[in-house]
Order: sequence, then structure tokens, then C-alpha cells
Amino acid sequence: MQIELLEADRVQSIIGAFYEVYRYFHGHGLNENIYANAMAWELGIRGHQVDREFRIAVSYKGHRVGKQRLDLVVDGTVIVETKATELLSLAASRQLLCYLRASPFTVGLLLHFGPRPNFKKFVDFPKPTIDSITIHPTNPGPKPEKEA
Repeated sequence: MQIELLEADRVQSIIGAFYEVYRYFHGHGLNENIYANAMAWELGIRGHQVDREFRIAVSYKGHRVGKQRLDLVVDGTVIVETKATELLSLAASRQLLCYLRASPFTVGLLLHFGPRPNFKKFVDFPKPTIDSITIHPTNPGPKPEKEA
């Protein structure tokens, strides 16, 4: 399977939602949480299952060492990290790569609600063994009704 095609339809839908939210708010300037909540709502309208503030438990050599919060998980397969800064730090990409490596997820999107909308897709192979990670969806996003 080609890496570019991994979750291609889902990623395309998420990116479409990103641009819709960005246009609605006329660009950047709001708090990251506002953009993430709007993304959850827009993705729900588009028929996706969205978990907000998704928590994963991270283990080191079989010992639980902490929990990590993910902004959004879409359809149980794609991590979405939102940033609402003037400049996108290089650390943001590194952060998402670490999230992918510490979780069972393979695909992640970094969405930058900055002066110009920008996104990056990340794919991480190989995945750790499933018994080293526990995932806990703790805050499902809003469940909007589909428009008729």
C-alpha cells in the first residue's frame, strides 16, 4: 500500500472540514480550543465519529508512565492536532510524530489555524505492540444532526 493513499478519503474529508472552519472564522485569531470544537462539529456533520480530548495511556517497558491527551481522533483511526499560533513551531510536527509513536494510530494531521491555513500529514510505521498501549476516549465531540 502506498503511504500517500493511507486513509486518503478520510484525510481529504478532514482537510475539507479544516478549510471550512478556517473560512467561517475569517482566518486566525481565536483560541485553539475554539477551532478544535468547531472541527469536531464540522466533522460530525460530515458523518465522522469524533472523540475530543482523547486520552491514551503510555507505557515504558511494560510499566504505565503517564497519559497523553490528543486533540481529536476521527473515526478511531486518525489523530488530528490543532494549532492556533502566529508561527507554527517545528516542535508541533515533532509532537504529532511522538503521539503517533506512543499510540496505536498510524496517520496524523497537523492543522495550523495561522495567518495562512496550513496542514501536514504524518504516517508512522511500524506500530508498537498493542498490549503496551491503552486508549481511553474520554470526551466524545458533539453529535450534530445531519442536514437534510
